[in-house]
Amino acid sequence: MNNLLTIKEASEWATDYIGRNVTPSNISYLVQYGRIKKIGGNVSQLDLMDYYKSYNGSRETVFKERLGNDLNWALSFDQYKEAETTKHVHRLHPYKGKFIPQLVEYFLDDHTDKFKTETYFKKGDIVLDPFAGSGTTMVQACELGMHAVGIDVSAFNTLISNCKVAKYDLADIQYEITRLTKELEYFIKNSNVIEFEERLLQELNIFNTQYFPVPDYKYRLRNGEINEMKYGKEKEKLFLPIFERLINQHNIKLRQEANSTFLDKWYSQHIRYEIDFVFEGIKKIKNDKTKRIVSVILSRTIRSCRATTHADLATLLEPVTTTYYCSKHGKICKPLFSILKWWKTYSKDTINRLQQFDKLRTKTYQLCLAGDSRNIDVFEQVKKRSKTFGDLIEKQKIKGIFSSPPYVGLIDYHEQHAYSYDLFGFKRQDELEIGPLFKGQTKDAKQNYIQGISDVLNNCKKYLADDYDIFLVANDKYNMYSTIAENARMKIVDQFKRPVLNRTEKDKTAYSETVFH
Repeated sequence: MNNLLTIKEASEWATDYIGRNVTPSNISYLVQYGRIKKIGGNVSQLDLMDYYKSYNGSRETVFKERLGNDLNWALSFDQYKEAETTKHVHRLHPYKGKFIPQLVEYFLDDHTDKFKTETYFKKGDIVLDPFAGSGTTMVQACELGMHAVGIDVSAFNTLISNCKVAKYDLADIQYEITRLTKELEYFIKNSNVIEFEERLLQELNIFNTQYFPVPDYKYRLRNGEINEMKYGKEKEKLFLPIFERLINQHNIKLRQEANSTFLDKWYSQHIRYEIDFVFEGIKKIKNDKTKRIVSVILSRTIRSCRATTHADLATLLEPVTTTYYCSKHGKICKPLFSILKWWKTYSKDTINRLQQFDKLRTKTYQLCLAGDSRNIDVFEQVKKRSKTFGDLIEKQKIKGIFSSPPYVGLIDYHEQHAYSYDLFGFKRQDELEIGPLFKGQTKDAKQNYIQGISDVLNNCKKYLADDYDIFLVANDKYNMYSTIAENARMKIVDQFKRPVLNRTEKDKTAYSETVFH
């Protein structure tokens, strides 16, 4: 029997069915994006059951069928919502390839899981992450009462990591954000862009209501009643003359004259004007910590304002300067013509996240060093930045490592933040990356990767306590880590094979990685 439930009843049913809180807003989202169908003012219980069935064990079964029964499902952290895996400062800035904080907590915290038989770290220990990335290990160490040192060859990664763990004058940050926002609003007040966008949004609303009604269009799409590629392209062409008319009427310049840098190529002319205007305002901030965190807000903002489709934000194909059919939202979308909306959104979000973390942080030391983990002198560089922490680390030594090394031939770690390297004038160190995308996955690339990771471990070992523990998170499909351990005169004493859930919308295949101890 297919019972019909109100949105509230559906949220209560789903909460009971999967054993975790499902709000009415969650149900409304499923309706809006065509995951379940709305019948009158109600939803179908059968639709709900079909959608949520993966949470009652079938997802675990599917993953184990595809990846093997040695999969450690406890390390899937399936019970956590996305908001919990991106909690507080972990989402201050997007970053490809980072692990979720719950994974760090599991191995660092001795109270995380009652079924754990071993404890590797305790409060007051010092943890090292020689591939710091966006600082996940450092943040969790701070939350758990441990000291942490991060190392990263990328200047931008070092900025992000140190900004996440810094202690701030929140009132000063709010003051500077308010000042910059008012100045930006005044800057664009008399711009023809504002009237142009208002007119464009009105036209898009009329058009999308007619051709992409919510939620009927997405529901029909999911059920194969519409050929999305053909239908989307047809309607994209149909709307284009309206867009071009408005561009001409309001004299909007879509592209910049220059095309030599990332900032030249991937931003419309007016967006570029606004970016440069806010950046000049940031330079006037006197408090260095405030200046750095507000710079991160601007970086996060301009990442969302690149001239690309919503579906290609993470990959970047070609600059998009016209309206287009958006497969992510199932309608005709437009490029951005002002940074104001995202600047306001991320400014508010950053303040909230800093406030949340401020209540959880402990009085411990965290520091990310800019350098090459293969040869950096950890003790010396920490002491240069903080004599107190330097003395502590030299006396106590580092208890161990928790890190996720780069995967061979998968990500260009500098290129993913090219916009910020251009804006801030950071020196790029692409040639020092271990296993970058641009070197591929050839035999030589793999050998260089093995040598690089081995060199990191051999260098870092000099700073570790005698009874150290090292945890490296990797998808070792080329079976390189046994050789790496041998090269570092270490032994792999355990392996934890964990499923990786909710990767990207474009890749839903069952996937795992291994935590090598």
